[in-house]
Amino acid sequence: QVQLVESGGGLVQPGGSLRLSCAASGSIFSINAPGWYRQAPGKQRELVAAVSSTGYTNYADSVKGRFTISTDNAKNTVYLQMNSLKPEDTAVYSCNAVLRRTPETMPVLYWGQGTQVTVSS
Repeated sequence: QVQLVESGGGLVQPGGSLRLSCAASGSIFSINAPGWYRQAPGKQRELVAAVSSTGYTNYADSVKGRFTISTDNAKNTVYLQMNSLKPEDTAVYSCNAVLRRTPETMPVLYWGQGTQVTVSS
């Protein structure tokens, strides 16, 4: 069964760093257009960072210069490096990506289950 599994969340002090991972489990041929989103309590889900199918990387203004999205295709894993964390970064972070199981199958958008990030002293 194909799925995306996030890890790396937790409690960190303001100014600290975390690296989130989003690993595609199961047999995967390709992973494309990955993205990270977050949802804080009482707020709508928002885009944090994403890579388009053409390779263009987009970041929310609030995280530019602090967060970096990257992909390790050999490991079918997407990362979100988060530096200089602020209390307002506290949220559940979820990843998504377009996965193709074989060269012949249609690409499908998958979502991970989410991981909690709490920035607090």
